[in-house]
Amino acid sequence: MIGQIVLLIFMSYAAALPDASNQAKKNSNEVPLVTTPLGQMKGTTMTSRLGKTIYAFRGIRYAKPPVNDLRFKPPVAVEKWDGVYNATENAPMCPQPTTDPTSEDCLFLNVYSTKLPKGSENPKRPVIVHIHAGGFYSVGSPSYWAGPNYFMDQDIVLVTFNYRLATLGFLSTGDKEAPGNLGLKDQVVLLKWVKQNIAAFGGDPDNVTILGYSAGAWSVILHMVSPMSTDLFHKAVSMSGSPLGCWPIPHNQLDIAKKQAKLVGCPEDTPANIVKCLKTKPFNELAETLPKFAEFGNDPVLIWSPVIEGDFGQERFLPAHPITLIMNGNFKKVPFITGVTSDEFGGRAFTIINNETLMKEMNDNFEKVAPIAFEYERTTDQSKTISKALKTFYFQDKPIDKSQLTPLAQLYADSIIGFSVNRAAKLIAEHSNESVYYYRFSYQGRYSHFYLPDSNNTTPYGVVHHDDLIYLFYISKLFPLFKESSPTEVEMVSKLTSLYANFAKTGKPIPTPVDSLDNVKWEPFTLKDQKYLDIGNKLVPSEKLYEKRYTEWEKLYPLGQYTKNKQSH
Repeated sequence: MIGQIVLLIFMSYAAALPDASNQAKKNSNEVPLVTTPLGQMKGTTMTSRLGKTIYAFRGIRYAKPPVNDLRFKPPVAVEKWDGVYNATENAPMCPQPTTDPTSEDCLFLNVYSTKLPKGSENPKRPVIVHIHAGGFYSVGSPSYWAGPNYFMDQDIVLVTFNYRLATLGFLSTGDKEAPGNLGLKDQVVLLKWVKQNIAAFGGDPDNVTILGYSAGAWSVILHMVSPMSTDLFHKAVSMSGSPLGCWPIPHNQLDIAKKQAKLVGCPEDTPANIVKCLKTKPFNELAETLPKFAEFGNDPVLIWSPVIEGDFGQERFLPAHPITLIMNGNFKKVPFITGVTSDEFGGRAFTIINNETLMKEMNDNFEKVAPIAFEYERTTDQSKTISKALKTFYFQDKPIDKSQLTPLAQLYADSIIGFSVNRAAKLIAEHSNESVYYYRFSYQGRYSHFYLPDSNNTTPYGVVHHDDLIYLFYISKLFPLFKESSPTEVEMVSKLTSLYANFAKTGKPIPTPVDSLDNVKWEPFTLKDQKYLDIGNKLVPSEKLYEKRYTEWEKLYPLGQYTKNKQSH
């Protein structure tokens, strides 16, 4: 759970991806070769959960190394190469504190396919591009974090990739020195690469679904409103994340830039001096400062943020607030899925409740620490109003102690994820002519990204942030490969990968009710009935998710404030 900052969960080191079956050994001598517009490349084979041969092309460079003069600069697309490109191994992840391999030269992608073009025949399968989670400061796309073994039992082509993170990807001084959003501009170059090259892997460049989680879910919605991404995708899935909530999207993050400068001994006086000095620092020195950005326990979850870019002559990824852009109709209207897990960041409540110092600080200084923990504006009159309202609504103005664990968990879940996702469903449904599908993932298996303290990592607290990813990707760093011996998990793998593959193919997660998906009809979400699908042991249609809780947030964040200073593309 990114909630524990990458250091607590994502640094656990487990075995790298093993062969999934004897089928893998049988295919290990096969060397898949493709010819792309950029040149030839060779890959390797892997095996899906059900024994299909996966043609895996890993470590494909999609942009020039963002190092030296290209550090803090927009990405530059890769050029053609001679010879055969070796796409047989995971590339390093972008800089972050981890024991996994990292490098500043990290703009690589992976393509997984089970049917390559043969002669003049091309299967032209729907493409799913996964944008990874990690708070814009951690994780990446190696197959040990995002293994294709589950998804590739569906007839799709899967793309995973790295993008620049933290200071290297999101430094923003609010002027021409560092306008911001470099990690998102990396994603644009990646999507252009997919459009131009994916047919060589059996994918359809005219049927691309972007599927992001958490920070990746933010990215998906931002691509929907960005003028840079307009023609690069055709469907969108935003899982457990949205930039449409209480986080104040800034025009710059000069304060974070100054903090980063100070942490590595750089001057903080002017943006030019900050950027000039940060350019000289080794990437790992910048990356290792991540824990020092925590302000209250492990909070805040978000540190680096996308920004609304000023016009300094550069191509702007985000020209106005995404809520304003959506309300003005300035966004790509595509079939859209969004939703949450039952408990999201609720596990963070244990960090407070089980620490006397943090619990006392939250009680004594709620006005100060609540905006840090729950991600809303700080030190303003409005901030005080919000803090007072939240304390009344969630805690009935009582002290926060062990008896308040559940409401504290709900506040973490609603503030960081729930409200913003609910608002995304409502806003996009209101302003789009395409269907919106809304869900709650409530299936609790044996495994989780957060277990009850003192349970020796055996008892999940609930269904927290990232827990649905366990059934879409084989995360071999943390979890076993689900086989027929784990029937309930296997059933969820089959259901969840089917829902998203159906959506990628048709724009509908359940085109017609079938036994394998519990014979349900997943109705689109509308403002009137607010239908959603509860994805638990069974798929159950429901409506008005957490209505009372989200209504409270809507009162605190009325949409009227976003209609001022209207801007359009």
